Amino acid sequence: MGVASAFRTDRDRIAVSPFFARLGGVTQVVSGTDAGVLHNRLTHSLKVAQVARAVAERINASAEYGALAEKLGGCDPEVAEAAALGHDLGHPPFGHLGEQVLDHIARTRFGLADGFEGNAQSFRILTTTDVRGPSGVGLDLTAAVRAAVLKYPWARSRYPQPHPSTMDVPPRGAAESSEAPGWGSSKFSAYVTELDDLDQARAPFADAIESWQQTIEASVMDTADDIAYAIHDLQDFHRIGVLQHASVSPELGVWLTASRELAHLDDATLAAHSRRPGYSLEQLRRRMHAKDAAMVDDDAFRAAVTTVRTELVDGLLAQVFDGSVESEQALADFSARWTSRLVDGIAMTDSPSTRSGHVTLRPQQWHEVQVLKFVHRRFVLLRPDLALHQRGQASLITNLVGELDAWLSDARESSRIPRRLHDLVELAHTEYAGLAKDRPELLLAPDGSAAPDVASLAKGRAIVDFVASLTDKQGATLLDALAGRVSAPWSDSFVL
Repeated sequence: MGVASAFRTDRDRIAVSPFFARLGGVTQVVSGTDAGVLHNRLTHSLKVAQVARAVAERINASAEYGALAEKLGGCDPEVAEAAALGHDLGHPPFGHLGEQVLDHIARTRFGLADGFEGNAQSFRILTTTDVRGPSGVGLDLTAAVRAAVLKYPWARSRYPQPHPSTMDVPPRGAAESSEAPGWGSSKFSAYVTELDDLDQARAPFADAIESWQQTIEASVMDTADDIAYAIHDLQDFHRIGVLQHASVSPELGVWLTASRELAHLDDATLAAHSRRPGYSLEQLRRRMHAKDAAMVDDDAFRAAVTTVRTELVDGLLAQVFDGSVESEQALADFSARWTSRLVDGIAMTDSPSTRSGHVTLRPQQWHEVQVLKFVHRRFVLLRPDLALHQRGQASLITNLVGELDAWLSDARESSRIPRRLHDLVELAHTEYAGLAKDRPELLLAPDGSAAPDVASLAKGRAIVDFVASLTDKQGATLLDALAGRVSAPWSDSFVL
């Protein structure tokens, strides 16, 4: 079997995994009420894979970029596509909200020092908890594909040493999380249970890239993820009437006409009046300077705001989506035009800043993606009605974990827990027992205090693994069953 065939086999193993199929029932941003209306994690992953392959092929078609990619470890389109298909396998029910809730529970309820992180969960599925590879442990993927999934190739803390979070300008995601201060990096791609797999996957690239840098194919996947996210979620919320011209237009228009005056306001004034048109966009410009000073250019930022205003606000959003052929064609044209624009803006460098990979966007397109993502966050994610929806989802996950914890703790019922949950407990117990014997420092709490006993850690990780493998609907239905709100035994399959 040739190398290309091995990479294609990897891609196919991911595509036929039930963990991949379940993404069709996992929220991208909000749960859709009508099938096919909103993107879910499955449709998002398919589009990221499409973009990733296009980016990889563009790199290889360039003599300059192709030679650089080869020098840095290679850029195979099959590898980039496979990584894109697998990059979101670990996302739990209810999208990023579910990720935040499970992380808090894992750390504070179960004492798991590395908590929960969607990227690390994806790597755990590919290497450990999916059993459909020939060995029965993970999918037996090539090192190249496993390395390409590692968007943040480090653990939450303590690994590697020195940890990327200690760098003068930490890589994107390596800095401490504002939501969990003192616990380590906000983003990471491997739990302590998968560090051997991380090492093995990265070993072939050790002489080509730094320990904290993405492989070229991981950088392609990451860039493709940004492109897809920036475009497709905006389409969704225009389609259902959430993203509207009347609310977005003043924000961009006021900033363009009053940017000099806004630039002279102090940070406290901007924060106090962030709902005023133009103020939030000025806050974005300042955050970009604070985090990505090496890449930010004020002229490029202004040009990006102007382009987004013309193309998105005065173009797509100027016409209300009414389900007509004309509306559908306008959406399709917007998506195709912007995807092409951003893919055409791909660039490579042999010495990127710590905040970027070797594969990135040219300055103008990079600024445009930041503005598009701002529109999504400011006018979708921060809406009060979405907050109401998400508080209910957070409560659902918390209660579900509590019910499963109580079930596992009930000695009278130990023989009747779901087989999948039983197997996950045994797996985690073996893993944590080995770490406690050979590398106990990896299990310490952030303050250096002792971790809970192995049985407690194993129970916590198993419950988190189990809940993270559910769809949105399965999570809600399972909680109803455990809380006695259904009259018949639950028949929906919820094990993977």
